[in-house]
Amino acid sequence: MNFWVELLITILLLIGGIFVLVGSIGLIRLPDFYTRLHAPTKATTVGMGGILIASMVMMTNNQGYLSLHELLITLFLLITAPITAHMLAKTALHHENRALRRTRSQHLMECAREQQPPKPADHD
Repeated sequence: MNFWVELLITILLLIGGIFVLVGSIGLIRLPDFYTRLHAPTKATTVGMGGILIASMVMMTNNQGYLSLHELLITLFLLITAPITAHMLAKTALHHENRALRRTRSQHLMECAREQQPPKPADHD
């Protein structure tokens, strides 16, 4: 295999692995459900995209023709992860899962539960 192809695959795997690691640590370390939701949907999705693109480059180089399986998996992951996160957040909101006290604009959560337009915040 060409040195530059191996270097590209290595860089993509390292970047993907770092993003997956940071997303996994965030899932464990972040304090509440709403902040924990960002770790797997943002960092881990980008990390898996990097790993799958590295796999696509390697398979394309080994087979001699473009391998689209990994690209389709990456696109599916990029499309479904935000939708899943939105559905989980909305479910947690309707089940009145509490956010941290220091979360700003908590008055918007009550409006969203009642499906009302946002009201202006009371500034003390």
